[in-house]
Amino acid sequence: MGVGILRVFLTAAITLASTSAFASWQDRATLADMDRLDDLPQIRFLAVDQTHSGFGQGDVRAIDRVMKPESRTIPRRALLGTWKCRQIKLGGISSYMVYQDWFRCRIRRDRNGLVFEKLNGSQLMSGRLYEERGAWVYLGASWVKGEGRHSYSGRAPSLGGTVRSDDQIGLLTGIGNDHLRLEIPATQESLLDVVELTR
Repeated sequence: MGVGILRVFLTAAITLASTSAFASWQDRATLADMDRLDDLPQIRFLAVDQTHSGFGQGDVRAIDRVMKPESRTIPRRALLGTWKCRQIKLGGISSYMVYQDWFRCRIRRDRNGLVFEKLNGSQLMSGRLYEERGAWVYLGASWVKGEGRHSYSGRAPSLGGTVRSDDQIGLLTGIGNDHLRLEIPATQESLLDVVELTR
C-alpha cells in the first residue's frame, strides 16, 4: 500500500473514529475499549504494515481489496438483511490470515436498534451497532460454537457482569456497493480482526 494512499485512508479513519463523535455508546463501552477504538488508525497502520514483512496464510490480494478503499457512509436501510462474511486477521502472531471460507452474517432490527450477528462457523459473534456520522460502532462479543451466546459485558455489572476477554469493539463502514468492512482491534492472537461482508 502506497504512503499517499495510507495517509488518505488514515485521515478518513481518524475522522470516523474520533471518540468525540460516539457519545451514544460511551455509556456502555469500557474505558479500555474506548481507547482501542480511538487507537484504530494506528492499529490498522501497524497491522497492515506487518502483512508486508512476513509470511501469512490465504489470499494476500484480498487484504488490499478490503483495506485500501476509503470508508463510505452507509445508511441504515442498506445494512439490513443477510450477508456473506469472512474473517481476516492482520498482524500479531502471524503477519496475516485470510480465511477462505465464507459464512452467513445478518444485520437485523430490534426494538433497541440494529444487531450484527455471525450465524455459522466455529467462531461466532454478535453485538449492537450504533450509528455515528455514517459509520457504525460495534459493541459485541465472540464465542466458540457449542458455548452459550455471549454478550458485551459493558462498563457496569448490570450490563453483563465482569469484563471478559471476548468483548469486542469495532467500526463498521461501507467500502463499495454491497461491500462492508468491520474492523475490530484485537486483544489476543492478532492486532486487527476484520470481517468482510458482501451480498
